[in-house]
Amino acid sequence: MAQKLALLVSYLFQPLLIPTLIFLFLLFGVPEISASQYYNEWLIVLMVFMTTFLIPVLSLITMKLTGNIATFHLKSREERVFPFSMVSLFYVMSSYLFYLKFEIEPVFTLSLVSISICVILLTSISFFWKVSAHMTGISGFLAIIFVLAIKNPSVNLIYIMLPLIMISGIIASSRLYQNAHNPMEIMGGFILGFSVCFGAFYLYL
Repeated sequence: MAQKLALLVSYLFQPLLIPTLIFLFLLFGVPEISASQYYNEWLIVLMVFMTTFLIPVLSLITMKLTGNIATFHLKSREERVFPFSMVSLFYVMSSYLFYLKFEIEPVFTLSLVSISICVILLTSISFFWKVSAHMTGISGFLAIIFVLAIKNPSVNLIYIMLPLIMISGIIASSRLYQNAHNPMEIMGGFILGFSVCFGAFYLYL
């Protein structure tokens, strides 16, 4: 039972879903920061979902069918390099698309750029160390909320910050329980995602 719950947590907070969750939060959780009359919010969410989740997942399925990866879990460090490189490419293209084609607030482009940097660094690190992509994603999300709370004290974000801290702990525990990572790999992923997203948002937002 515990194994199934841990697996469910890993699927629910799959790293490729984090950009979509971040955009949902920015669009509907903090309308004071991101509200605009110039775009359709659900169209933006759909575009993010397609470019950062659906297309990368289809590419992973293709890699599995062609034998380039053994499983979708990417258990070994070496097996991560090629799929992570492809995901990095998709994320960079998505960031460029949003910057070039959509007239949206800088916070959205900054989100995609920050996430893309995290994925590129994650890919580079995978050449010599396997850190947790799950923790990189969720800690990046947490860092964005922290910076928004610091820079917008009038906006109450405690309602999302505290649950997300708890969720981060649950994800870390589930990855450890599944023996997908050791504590250092969990910590490495958390530091990577949090430091990149916190630094980018604090400096450029």
